[in-house]
Amino acid sequence: MTYANSNNELTLRQRTFAFVRAALADNETDFTRGPVARSLGLLAFPMMLEMSMEAIFAVVDIAFVSQLGTAAVAAVGLTEALVTVLYAVAIGLGMGVTAMVSRRIGAKRPDSAAQVTGQAIWVGLILSALIGLAGSYYARDLLALMGAEAEVITTGGGYTVILLGGSGSILFLFLLNAAFRGAGDAPVALRALAIANAVNILLDPCLIFGWGPFPELGVSGAAIATTIGRSCGVVYLGWYLLNSKGRLRFQLRHLRIAPQVIGRMLSISVGGIGQFLITTSSWIIVMRIVAIYGSAPVAAYTIALRLIEFAILPAWGLGNAAATLVGQNLGAAKPDRAEQSVWTAARYNAGFLTILGILLLVFAPYIVQWFSDDPEILHYGTNCLRIMGIGYPMYAVGMIIIQALNGAGDTRTPSALNFVCFWAIQIPLAYWLATMAGFGPNGVFLSIVISESLLTVLAVILFRRGKWRLQKA
Repeated sequence: MTYANSNNELTLRQRTFAFVRAALADNETDFTRGPVARSLGLLAFPMMLEMSMEAIFAVVDIAFVSQLGTAAVAAVGLTEALVTVLYAVAIGLGMGVTAMVSRRIGAKRPDSAAQVTGQAIWVGLILSALIGLAGSYYARDLLALMGAEAEVITTGGGYTVILLGGSGSILFLFLLNAAFRGAGDAPVALRALAIANAVNILLDPCLIFGWGPFPELGVSGAAIATTIGRSCGVVYLGWYLLNSKGRLRFQLRHLRIAPQVIGRMLSISVGGIGQFLITTSSWIIVMRIVAIYGSAPVAAYTIALRLIEFAILPAWGLGNAAATLVGQNLGAAKPDRAEQSVWTAARYNAGFLTILGILLLVFAPYIVQWFSDDPEILHYGTNCLRIMGIGYPMYAVGMIIIQALNGAGDTRTPSALNFVCFWAIQIPLAYWLATMAGFGPNGVFLSIVISESLLTVLAVILFRRGKWRLQKA
């Protein structure tokens, strides 16, 4: 009996290792056929790791910068609030790219999928130039508009200039990864972010503190390290794309401008960009409300958000997997399989984030202590993590449904939901709870939980109606 159990355990271990190897290796799996759970797992595992890598950028930077003082942390927090607008553009465009590429791969039209990728490169080039020039020129003015104190602007102005000026590294990392994810080549996107993170982790302490032959650049060094790291990831993606090793058989002819493809991409992406601009602008206003109470709550909110991102982004990776499966299965004329993929992902995500939410409730003060021993930051940071952790089960389902709609090419429905839940409800509720109701920053945190939970309820209702099945991409 013991021998048989040992063999069973060994078999399970072997199967697990084989699955992980398959998920992390380049493969030609057809995600429109076979068990849904396996297809979801093969896509989700590298995508969750990819999103973890994205979260590591934020956590690593804040871990080093927190040693420079409250003003430096506040500068990073306010800059990140601004950069989220750039993320909104990149993610929104990425939605259009993923929806179009996945639909064409599912329909067995790889040449058309490569053409979409070529047009995305042109869009990325134009936006990088516009955002980089304007963002770097007005960086310090934007910090002032965010309510930054004079010390914060002096300390962190360079950080803002560099991050906004290097916006191309962010845009192309998101756009090219979106194309590879849509094609089902998730391990490629994972490797790009692994390279980017390795470079960032290596350069961060060197450029911030002046280790070895490197100059001591303070908080600006963190921005330089991050931009160089992301750029290295983009170079890898470009090399892989030009070598046509994956499902995207890209050639230089695919760079020939195709106005109709660009027009369709922008049409889908407008909803995605609007969706995230609504979300991120609400976060900026929320940050502005927190800033009423000084730099310490802003620093605490910044640390807490980085930690929340570290937990949420892997779950978002599962949502990306669901989006790819929805797009590919709709392309293969299998809408029932697409819907089955979504509910399977939602169940897994709910279990994952419920556990994380419980851990935050229990260990919040100990986690915040890793980043700061300032009593005020510890107080507000702990409250933020605990309040936000309560809503994790609702976030889990909501993010999967929203990503599924985006994967189908229906980016306008999530935009409308975001407008109602974030602009019409979250912002006024945050201000009322913080000021008139007397909850202070804790009222802001509570408003986020309430609005996100409402978003989930509304998204589920609309998804069940099934109009996304008829969406064109």
